Amino acid sequence: MASSSFSNSPCAACKFLRRKCMPGCIFAPYFPPEEPQKFANVHKIFGASNVTKLLNELLPHQREDAVNSLAYEAEARMKDPVYGCVGAVSVLQRQVHRLQKELDAANADLIRYACNEIPSALSPQPALPPMTPVRQRAFEFGRRGNGGSSFYSPGLQLPYPPPWTNNSSEDMNARGGGGGENNM
Repeated sequence: MASSSFSNSPCAACKFLRRKCMPGCIFAPYFPPEEPQKFANVHKIFGASNVTKLLNELLPHQREDAVNSLAYEAEARMKDPVYGCVGAVSVLQRQVHRLQKELDAANADLIRYACNEIPSALSPQPALPPMTPVRQRAFEFGRRGNGGSSFYSPGLQLPYPPPWTNNSSEDMNARGGGGGENNM
C-alpha cells in the first residue's frame, strides 16, 4: 500500500514539466514518479505535446504498450542518435545470421560423420593413413564450409530444409542475388 506522501507526489511527466499533476493526468499511470528518466528521454525525443496527442488517440488498453515502445525507442535514440533501436535489431539479425551459419556447418559435420560411420559399420575398411599437414589443411578447409557442398548427402534428412540445396535463379533473385557471404 502506498503511503500518503507517495500518493500526493506528481507523476514524472508533471514533475519534469513543472506543472500540477491533476487526478485525470494522462501521463500518471505510465510515468510514475520513481522513473523520472523514462519521461525525460521520451520528452527529449518525441516532445510532451506529441506524446499527449498520441495517448489521447489510443484506446486505454493500448496506451501502456505505446508508452513502453516510446520509452524503448527514446532510450535507444539517446544511446544511438542515428539508428536508435534499428541499430540494435540489425546487430541481433547479424548475430542470428552468423549463428545460423555455425549451425549449418555443425549439421554438415554431423552428416559427414554419420555418413563415415555407416559404411564402417557394414563392412570393415582399411584404416586411413595419418593426415599430412596438407591433407589436414584441406580437411579443415572443407569442414568450415569453404570448399563447396562436399559433405551434403541427399539420402539423409535434416530437421529443416538446408539453405544450400535450393539454387534456382528465381530464389536467388528473390533473395537479392546470392553472391557473396554477406547479403544483409
